[in-house]
Amino acid sequence: MNGSILAPGATLKEISTEFQFTEGPAADAQGNVYFTDQPNDRIMVYTVDGKLKTFMQPAGRANGMYFDRAGFLIACADEHNELWQIDVKTKRHSVLMSQFDGKPLNGPNDVWVAPNGDLYITDPFYKRPWWDHTDQPQTIQGVYLLKAGGGAPVRVVDDFEKPNGIVGSPDGKRLYISDIGAGFVYGFDIVPDGMLTNKQLLCRARSDGMTMDCHGNVYVTNDKGVTAFSPAGEQLANIPVPQKWTANVTFGGPNRTTLFITAGTGFYSMQMSICGAQ
Repeated sequence: MNGSILAPGATLKEISTEFQFTEGPAADAQGNVYFTDQPNDRIMVYTVDGKLKTFMQPAGRANGMYFDRAGFLIACADEHNELWQIDVKTKRHSVLMSQFDGKPLNGPNDVWVAPNGDLYITDPFYKRPWWDHTDQPQTIQGVYLLKAGGGAPVRVVDDFEKPNGIVGSPDGKRLYISDIGAGFVYGFDIVPDGMLTNKQLLCRARSDGMTMDCHGNVYVTNDKGVTAFSPAGEQLANIPVPQKWTANVTFGGPNRTTLFITAGTGFYSMQMSICGAQ
């Protein structure tokens, strides 16, 4: 480990390794962190007072998640290739998206909600044991924009081998997407209508999930744990994780200065000297 973004003397804390495969961490406005245990079809929550409990089960085989500014939990529920909006108070959900151009999605994997409510969804194809189909519904493994005001989704990226992790800046002007298939992470400018332009390489990494801190640094996850890169692509720090694969990461806790990591069977945390993007 290295880098001043880590809190002095910080070490990786194992919260629990009771899971089958953890994914999709997302923090609510209070800093409680929700994450998924996809093979067990459940969403967990780790509260700011240190309590770990099941939030929802079954949970649509939820994968990547993100909270919108209204407090709804947006979840990539790939049991039926859907994007869900979950009311955390009632635990009821509505389906926001399940098709593109009249065909089912491949399997929504990760989602980012822009400040204006627009949704950006990655849609790779990973064959799941709970599906009764084996063919890829969409010919392209793409990235979609679902506007806050409704309407049909728009495919905004169609040239990735296999898009996966996604995160954007708090001002809604910058979006980062990993192409886990090709082994690159790219940054885009978001123009006023929500479309993407000015594709630029951030780093070479087979990143799964991603997050961003308040300085615009991007955190990627893979078999090397968690690695932070500056907006210019400079490696700032690496956090090794004792699992074969680190799937996702987010900032949480009351002050957003704790990095929460989902990796294999485990759920971990690391104290940082920098806060997450808000």
